[in-house]
Amino acid sequence: MLLQISLLILGFVVLIKGADWLVNGASSLAKKHNVSDLAIGLTVVAFGTSAPEMVVNIFASLQNHQEIVFGNIIGSNNFNLFVILGIAGLITPLVVQSSTVRREIPLSFIAIILLFFLANDFLLPDRQVLSRFDGVILLAMFGLFLLYVYRQLKADPAEMEDLDLVHSHGKIWLLILIGLAGLVIGGRLVVTSAIEMATAMGVSEKIIGLTIVAAGTSLPELATSMVAALKKNNDIAVGNIIGSNIFNIFLILGVSSLIRPLGFDASFNTDLYLLSLGTIVLLVFMFTGKKKKLDRWEAALLLAVYIVYMVKLVAG
Repeated sequence: MLLQISLLILGFVVLIKGADWLVNGASSLAKKHNVSDLAIGLTVVAFGTSAPEMVVNIFASLQNHQEIVFGNIIGSNNFNLFVILGIAGLITPLVVQSSTVRREIPLSFIAIILLFFLANDFLLPDRQVLSRFDGVILLAMFGLFLLYVYRQLKADPAEMEDLDLVHSHGKIWLLILIGLAGLVIGGRLVVTSAIEMATAMGVSEKIIGLTIVAAGTSLPELATSMVAALKKNNDIAVGNIIGSNIFNIFLILGVSSLIRPLGFDASFNTDLYLLSLGTIVLLVFMFTGKKKKLDRWEAALLLAVYIVYMVKLVAG
């Protein structure tokens, strides 16, 4: 067991460091081609913080570990919403942009509802599966989300930073290649060791996916939002979480189900209900007290709900 735990931790370290190097290299490459910082933040950084979930899910899908696939994404989204926003909101009350309240939070809710109906297959109740066709629908929605981001960029162009700070071409490609290698090696370690731990502990892959794997792959979002909150950069602190949750469902589950149709365990519906409720509550919080602001008591409530949820999940 000690070996599996050590390999899991090593896998997370390599996975997250790989994502960091990939984002660093890709951001520098984008700046060399005169892409704005806002565009980089909404695309390269957003994808980079979701890269651990993507790689873990690709390996889990290839190896037909379907509970890890769903547990990782649904668990990560719950962790993002309740824990990371909770911690960031305790550090500093988070003022949220109007566009996030009007469009991005509702879009993240639509993503949950779409996943719920696609995975449960209410027209074919004996066949609960996220099919390749469902994956195409999710990826099409991701394409529409990127179109929305592109239109936001045109409406709100950003100033470029000093290009002297950008790495040389050689270092850029070295960072990208090492980052990709780190993601592949780390992702393989995480999936393999998590499955071995589940077997050794006699617990389901669903529980491992919803807890250890989900929290571990969410560490980039946690680090990004905590630093942003400390610097009082509310847009990044909140946008990072909402954007990541949209990426996780539309892009990562879309890709995962294209690799292999994924059988859906209806017990995951409880976790989806929690995620839906949390998203609605977050939206309601935007209209209570000081409007478009997540106050500390609201953040504390999010965190408390997650703690209760974890206790009930682990207790069985």
